Amino acid sequence: MHSNHLLLEEPIRMASILEPSKASFFPAMTKIVGTLGPKSRSVNIISGCLKAGMSVARFDFSLGDPEYHQETLENLKAAVKSTQKLCAVMLDTVGPELQVVNRSGKSISLQMDASVVLTPNQELEASSDLLPINFDGLAKAVKKGDTIFMGQYLFTGSETTSVWLEVSEVKGEDVVCVIKNTATLAGSLFTLHASQIHIDLPTLTDKDKEVISTWGVQNKIDFLSLSYTRHAEDVRQARELLSKLGDLDQTHIFAKIENIEGLTHFDEILQEADGIILSRGNLGIDLPPEKVFLFQKAALYKCNVAGKPAVLTRVVDSMTDNLRPTRAEATDVANAVLDGSDAILLGAETLRGLYPVETISIVGKICAEAEKVFNQDLYFKKTVKYVGEPMTHLESIASSAVRAAIKVKASAIICFTSSGRAARLIAKYRPTMPVISVVIPRLNTNQLKWSFSGAFEDQLSSSYPMSESLYPFNARQSLVVRGLFPMLADPRHPAESTSATNESVLKVALDHGKTAGVIKSHDRVVVCQKVGDASVVKIIELED
Repeated sequence: MHSNHLLLEEPIRMASILEPSKASFFPAMTKIVGTLGPKSRSVNIISGCLKAGMSVARFDFSLGDPEYHQETLENLKAAVKSTQKLCAVMLDTVGPELQVVNRSGKSISLQMDASVVLTPNQELEASSDLLPINFDGLAKAVKKGDTIFMGQYLFTGSETTSVWLEVSEVKGEDVVCVIKNTATLAGSLFTLHASQIHIDLPTLTDKDKEVISTWGVQNKIDFLSLSYTRHAEDVRQARELLSKLGDLDQTHIFAKIENIEGLTHFDEILQEADGIILSRGNLGIDLPPEKVFLFQKAALYKCNVAGKPAVLTRVVDSMTDNLRPTRAEATDVANAVLDGSDAILLGAETLRGLYPVETISIVGKICAEAEKVFNQDLYFKKTVKYVGEPMTHLESIASSAVRAAIKVKASAIICFTSSGRAARLIAKYRPTMPVISVVIPRLNTNQLKWSFSGAFEDQLSSSYPMSESLYPFNARQSLVVRGLFPMLADPRHPAESTSATNESVLKVALDHGKTAGVIKSHDRVVVCQKVGDASVVKIIELED
């Protein structure tokens, strides 16, 4: 697997480009987050998404009520059970999102140069002349000449399904706008984005808090996607809420950067959050087009050196209605990988797109091809230089494991862990081979019953004692990290072994690697394991 990797600086035989991609148990090192919705909520379609490479399922509460999402989640559980593919659950908050209220659901045609009024009076019927919105403070926030974008689900940039408005007048609580392009808006929900305008609404709304406290707690979500994160304090407040909800104190918070405010406070937000989602839909509106790529590269670099997962959105919008991405979109996916993305998030493409399974499959294939030319050597040197000296104990072990694996051309790195931290640190250095994270829980002698805690809870009786385990949490939370593939191990085998070897659990990990097609006879494997108080990195060569 390692030998297939090239550098972009190396000459590539043109004939090799035409060689078919080899199928793999792991479709790509880069992870894929799929949004489940009307076109992707059946057991059959979800199973297809999992097989195609989806490792995180996103539930967007901008659409649908908790009962609707619960039904989808039950289908996800059934799909996970039938495919034997792990999948994490991400709850995406609504946040201070501005929406047009179209109760009739009828299509609305807007003509260029005509006027349309945005009003907070939600009792009025939506039409080509009048659009009720869910925010009564817009008139106070905007002024003449300001820009407002509007579209179904998210602003797509397509001039036929999204519209660009320019504020011409403010009348009391109403905002009069000139329509800058002809468009037809279909569906019951359109979102608004006021470019570079501060919206005086809390990041976590009362509705968000209620959903997290009920649906989130009930399903022990793995990730909270905090929409419209604008300040580090937003993350701290979300963390405080989760800490009071007991079962969610281990949930990871991903700050969603969607506007200029979030960009301005990016460094502080990154320090507080567990990961970052670069929401290029709204952010691409706030920023001048020529600046979007610059922010993407800078933000991904900062996430990479901080060792925090970075997720990129809005890469293959055209696949909502088409079976193939555009050339620009295919290149965009590849550049996201080369820039350092851990995961690609698909929104409308899987939520309401006609080809959710095919979209995930194609994005995964593009990611896999881009990974072959990722300049790991340069990346490794930059990361080590940024970390500086003296390194922490764990950082030193992680970087040494990756260096050793590359030098001996190992097929995989196997890391034994209970918290997942060591495995994530190894993945931070972007090894060219998969990191198999063997997640093993800590044992407790106070109980005779043990359970998996997390979105797919499973109570099991056992003859050996164990406390309520967090390891499915830790395992699934690695499903958004590039190159990290979790394996749930027998809890009777502690991560901190008392001997230099733990042959039984290592054999299980190696068998898992062989089944996945990652490891074969005579391959070398680097093993990272804690033995007593010491951390050990060893190289083993497999026999026949």
